Parts: sequence; structure tokens; C-alpha cells
Amino acid sequence: MKKPVCVVVGVGPGNGAALARRFAAGGYAVALLARGASFSRALAAEINDARAYECDVADERSVKETFARVRAELGEVDVVVYNAGSGTWGSIEEITPEAFEAAWRVNALGSLLVAQQVIPAMKRAGAGSIIFVGATASLRGMPRTAAFAPAKAAQRILAESMARSLWPAGIHVAIVVLDGVVDLPHTREMMHDKGDDFFIKPKDVAESAFWLSQQARSEWSFAIEARPFGERW
Repeated sequence: MKKPVCVVVGVGPGNGAALARRFAAGGYAVALLARGASFSRALAAEINDARAYECDVADERSVKETFARVRAELGEVDVVVYNAGSGTWGSIEEITPEAFEAAWRVNALGSLLVAQQVIPAMKRAGAGSIIFVGATASLRGMPRTAAFAPAKAAQRILAESMARSLWPAGIHVAIVVLDGVVDLPHTREMMHDKGDDFFIKPKDVAESAFWLSQQARSEWSFAIEARPFGERW
């Protein structure tokens, strides 16, 4: 029996890897998309029915070609988890136009390009999930998020627009708004004075995304906020 297909966009050693492992454990064939394929290839070798693909989500041609390969090799996509994210920290006086555009292309334009690749088949099937991994920067513009916050806000509003138009077609669009620091080796090193409960655990983010993909249609969630209990909000 053919497995359902999950595409994880933006696969690295944190949330992306955890998402790939969780959906594979949940019975999915998993496509691992990343701009560079060295990590995702190694990860795919550890996971049953997983394949790695190089994809630049900011480039329309790259997205189209990658999803054509996914469809040919794994089948139509049942779930997309969009975990790609990029941004430069700085105030409006510090960031460059190039940095502002780069953040927008990865977070907002990439979300659009990927969604457009999977919506037609999901509409034909009357089912599917498109889940975005967002950030609280999408809800508030702090001084040094002049590039990142507008890009994540555009992603969140795009997701809301998609949800309003696609839920009636059976496609569950949702966003996980992360509020906190993801537990990674470099964040641990940067914040070595913080305790274990300060950090967001990738495996827990993955569990939330998987839960969203399995929700009954009668009580779909659009946005959930995920933060450690010690995070101020």
C-alpha cells in the first residue's frame, strides 16, 4: 500500500530533522527539501522512505522542478510543512534593501511558490495539510527585526488568506507560531547560561505539526503559539 507523502521544506539539524523523523514515524514517505543537500542526504539515509532534494525556495524554477521530481518519485503530496526561514537582525537604519528582500523571498515568496505546487492535487483529493512554522516576529515589530518581522508577517497573513479560501476545499492550512529560542548546538553555546527549560525542543515542534495534520475537520486550528513556560509574553 502506497504511503501518504509529506514534504518538509527547510531541513536542518533542528526543527526540519525532527519534522522529518516524526512524519516518517507516522507512516509517511518524506521528501526532505533544503538549499544544500549534504545534511538532508545523510538524514534521508537514516529514515525509511525518505528522499533528499536540493531546492531554493526563493527561486520559482527550482521549486517547480523539485516538486515535479517529488511527484514523479513519491507521488502527490498530502502534507507540506514549510520550515524554511531566513532573516537578518538589525534596525531600519542598519539593514540593507538586499537583506530585506532576501528575508521576504524565503519566508513569504517561498511559501507562495510551494503552496501553489501542491494545492491543485489537494483540491482534487478534497484533502491535505499545509503547515507553516512561523515566529512571534510576525505579530510584533521589535527594533532589530526590521527585515525579519515584515517577512514573517507576510507569511502569516498569506497563510490566513489561504486558510479562508482553502478550508472549504478540504485543505487544512495552519501555522505554528514559535515564541522562543530553538534548542540547537549553536544556540546552546550562545546562551550557555540558560537552563534546559529555556529552549524550544524541535521534537516538540514536530509533534505539534503532526497533531495539526491529523486534526478532524470539524475542529481545525489555524494558529497555535508554541513557547517554553519561562518565555515572557
